[in-house]
Amino acid sequence: MKELNLQNSQTRLRARFLKNGVKMTGPETIFFSHDTKIGKNVIIEPYVVIGKKVKIGNNVIIKSFSHLESCEIENKVEIGPYARIRPNTILKEGSRIGNFVEVKKSIIGKKSKVNHLSYIGDSEIGKSVNIGAGTITCNYDGVKKNKTIIKDNVLIGSNSSLVAPITIDKQSIVGASSVITKNVKKRSLALTRSTQLEIKNYRRK
Repeated sequence: MKELNLQNSQTRLRARFLKNGVKMTGPETIFFSHDTKIGKNVIIEPYVVIGKKVKIGNNVIIKSFSHLESCEIENKVEIGPYARIRPNTILKEGSRIGNFVEVKKSIIGKKSKVNHLSYIGDSEIGKSVNIGAGTITCNYDGVKKNKTIIKDNVLIGSNSSLVAPITIDKQSIVGASSVITKNVKKRSLALTRSTQLEIKNYRRK
């Protein structure tokens, strides 16, 4: 009986959102909560789960296999595929969260992008920031959660680790494969990378 009630509830929610203009491909694979709020001109692809306390603005695209809960999605945001948006996250207008990205308790600023294979937790990210593939915010020191602040127009190179608490100031660049443990000043390049060694004519023993 409980399962039947759940199915009926989901059928009603899907019908309501379709009537309100939400575009769904495979609506039978999309799950909503009773308190889900969705704006105008929203597209939701198959196999999306929307948990409790989710507010979605206008002109948003949510791609397949994404999971959202207790978050706010502003206008013109694109999410997924395979994205996880966890509680207390705000995605500002025009931001982009790509495939295999997890965001928790963070603000992603206007027109900022976290496109591939990244974890952003306990962070404030400013406007027009580009987070490279494989970047993680190291927010937990074993005792408490610490904050990462990335200000406007920053570029974070791929495969970087940002060890919180840390602030990356405006218009700075973090070189790929860096482990950043200290604050980065405005318009600076921060790079922590070992010198590449090459042994010529090397033979395996």
